[in-house]
Amino acid sequence: MGRTKLSVMLCEMWNWRGANGQLKDISCRDMLRSLDKAGKIVLPKQRFTPCQVGVQSEIKHLTHNETPIECSLKDLRPLRIAVISTKEYLMSFKSYIDQYHYLGFDRYIGEHMAYMVYSRDGVALSCLLFGSAAWACKERDTFIGWGKEQRKHNLFMMTNNSRFLIFPWVKVPHLASHILSLIVKRISADWEQKYGHPLYLLETFVETGRFRGTCYRAANWICVGSTTGRGREGGHHNAIVPIKDIFLYPLHSHALSMLSTWKPAESNVDNAVEKPEDVEVKR
Repeated sequence: MGRTKLSVMLCEMWNWRGANGQLKDISCRDMLRSLDKAGKIVLPKQRFTPCQVGVQSEIKHLTHNETPIECSLKDLRPLRIAVISTKEYLMSFKSYIDQYHYLGFDRYIGEHMAYMVYSRDGVALSCLLFGSAAWACKERDTFIGWGKEQRKHNLFMMTNNSRFLIFPWVKVPHLASHILSLIVKRISADWEQKYGHPLYLLETFVETGRFRGTCYRAANWICVGSTTGRGREGGHHNAIVPIKDIFLYPLHSHALSMLSTWKPAESNVDNAVEKPEDVEVKR
């Protein structure tokens, strides 16, 4: 029996499922590999060589229409927002991010949602990526009012806007904040349709000195403080990564109380999230 079949069988035996009812076989394989590495079990030999951590396949850079777009927002409305759900659109999405966002495209971590934004005439204007929320962030956690247990069990109910790109040839006042206002109205429903659970809070981290977070402020996101710049693991006296402003957007009037309240699950459903490698910084 291969590792994939073994992980699926174990998930079925343990009823290890996500909020959407799907088997958590990938998380199970991660656990099995950890046990194998620790010498607790002996796994079958790998049939395929897995991708190394931090290594991803090369992203193909496509040619895009870079005709300048300089007009008022009303000339583009109503905007059309599309969820990236096919390989063809995903290839184009990755190409945009990797070529024109200063951080490039990184691999997905855990649950995620990718959007493309088009004008009413079908012209591509922007793209956004949402992924797993930062595992720990002091200012954010204090604002929410949760402890380690609440965070551990409820973190899956929020997401991190890890990439927001307005294409460099698009110069339209108020476009970015308008896009954010449209996204916050639909993302929870999109998330529930894809993963079987809603979202209650959005977060993003904006690198200070590079951006001011103007569009997030204009879209009523709340700046709750700044990161220390000490990295994900902490333990450093001086800043080792760029300092970022922390912006949050509650999607529900009782979002904070819902996130800070935790009750043991009645069913054997695992709502744990993947721990991100690093807090993302973006525009």
